[in-house]
Amino acid sequence: MKNFEFNNPTKIIFGKDTIEKLKEEIPANAKVLLLYGGGSIKKNGIYDQVKTALANVDTTEFGGIPANPEYEILIEALKVIKAKNITHLLAVGGGSVIDGTKFLSAAAVFDGDTPWDILSKNIRTEKGMPFGTVLTLPATGSEMNSGAVITRKETKEKLAMGGPGLFPQFSILDPEVVKSIPQRQLANGLADAFTHVLEQYMTYPVDAKLQDRFAESILQTLIEIAPTILKDEFDYKAASNFMWSCTMALNGLIQKGVPTDWAIHAMGHELTALYGIDHARTLAILTESHYKYNFEAKKEKLAQYGERVWNINEGSIDDKAYAAIEKTTGFFKSLGIDTKLSDYTNVYEGTAEEIAKRFTDRGWLGLGEHQSLSPEKVKKIVKMAY
Repeated sequence: MKNFEFNNPTKIIFGKDTIEKLKEEIPANAKVLLLYGGGSIKKNGIYDQVKTALANVDTTEFGGIPANPEYEILIEALKVIKAKNITHLLAVGGGSVIDGTKFLSAAAVFDGDTPWDILSKNIRTEKGMPFGTVLTLPATGSEMNSGAVITRKETKEKLAMGGPGLFPQFSILDPEVVKSIPQRQLANGLADAFTHVLEQYMTYPVDAKLQDRFAESILQTLIEIAPTILKDEFDYKAASNFMWSCTMALNGLIQKGVPTDWAIHAMGHELTALYGIDHARTLAILTESHYKYNFEAKKEKLAQYGERVWNINEGSIDDKAYAAIEKTTGFFKSLGIDTKLSDYTNVYEGTAEEIAKRFTDRGWLGLGEHQSLSPEKVKKIVKMAY
């Protein structure tokens, strides 16, 4: 096991009817900017619950943060923060709204002239503007971590940012919100959380027994509840397990002391930036080709995953590892998610070359747990995913 430090300061308030607890978490003298997405919270009752809880708080609203939070739109929100002397931010939404809020938390205290530098120059935020979240879409784990990913439409870029100052002060997780989520987004949430775990698990063994079993238990839970989550009728028990699994998949715990990969995410972000494909679906597109290309380096963990998660007990290590890859692709397809780039766009030729060029230009010359995945290798993996 590798050395590690672990600190997660986010307070989690979990369960039914917990949105009303907002009023206990925000100072009475705060000036709050309430941030949300396309307006679905006004149809499903969440907006009304939030407004009731904030009845005695000075609140300004900013809606319209899109599914991949766009820099240009967030800059408009930043102007509101400055003009209204906002002191606290509240994200009511899924990962996109929360990520956008993290960018604003950093940008609000940023000394430079161009907030995009936070992303392009990888500037870590040590202390941001205080913010909390009300989670409306389980998927990304952004409600309990300090990372964010922001899109810049004009340059077709999607870059990550983070720092210890970007943990939410609190996050409210009410599984009842799952009731109103469309099936496509539920499938995306399941696939996103599943791949988050894989990126922190599917590397090589370091005898971190507890971390491995944490990861495997989240994967098993997601597989078990997926059919119930995707059914038309709402199931609170399944929704609770879904929501907490998504949070646990990326709150930092399972990655401590173990090597992590994240190459699938790096490549996937480019597919979203280039073609607007849902984030979770880009991960499903790339997972099989990534594991097959890097089979020799990953086969021990692939076989362990096959045995423990999919109950594959026949054959050699290679046999079990290959079968585990097929099971993973089958799981994505069971969610209704296509797993080839050509399922999403007819103009995929040249994509691999473009992504390899972008990685070269950024100096991303060695991705993965061994820092050995060069742009040339990335090009081959993306081509395998056509």
